Amino acid sequence: MGIAHPFFIYFRAMNYKAVIFDLGGVIIHIDYAATIHAFENLGHSDFHNLYSQAQQSGLFDELETGKISGQRFINELLPYLKAGTSPNKVVAAWNALIGAVPKERIELLQKVREKYPTFLLSNTNELHIQAVLRSWNASSNQPMSDFFDHIYLSHEIGMRKPNAEIFEFVCDKNNLAPSETLFIDDSIQHIEGAKSCGLQTVHLTDFAMLDQLFS
Repeated sequence: MGIAHPFFIYFRAMNYKAVIFDLGGVIIHIDYAATIHAFENLGHSDFHNLYSQAQQSGLFDELETGKISGQRFINELLPYLKAGTSPNKVVAAWNALIGAVPKERIELLQKVREKYPTFLLSNTNELHIQAVLRSWNASSNQPMSDFFDHIYLSHEIGMRKPNAEIFEFVCDKNNLAPSETLFIDDSIQHIEGAKSCGLQTVHLTDFAMLDQLFS
């Protein structure tokens, strides 16, 4: 019989009463390199310095907080791309990072929600979320909203992680005690933001790790 990893022993000893999940890299597969390569193929050789998991430029922040529309975002990028690049190609490149939602993830969410109030908190935008929902619907006959008490999307609420205000907003809206709330995310800067607000956290460094946590 194998010896349990110390982290999983620690996790099972955690005392929490609600769970907040990130979306990309936690519920759905995400490949940032795919979008970076797609824009490089469209002629934007410096895209990797503008957008990544760890950081991004102001244009992307504005899209993710709903300050600009998807169309404005596309129009801002077009001058940096090859002549003749269509808006549809920009959208395809932008959405290239969106992967599949494993059916096992959906089953896990159902299992967790049977025990705890569950919430989704995602930095996203009006273009990505459309692709996310297509991936979700390919794996489930039930809408995503059925699996969470509430879904919070950055572009809809005008705030984004890792800023403290977004964690405080979710906790206040749902009467959650931060010290009794678990936040799961794959980006360390978001984990640090949640910790600063007193939430319990798990930094998901491997996509498969989530299944092991709740097994």
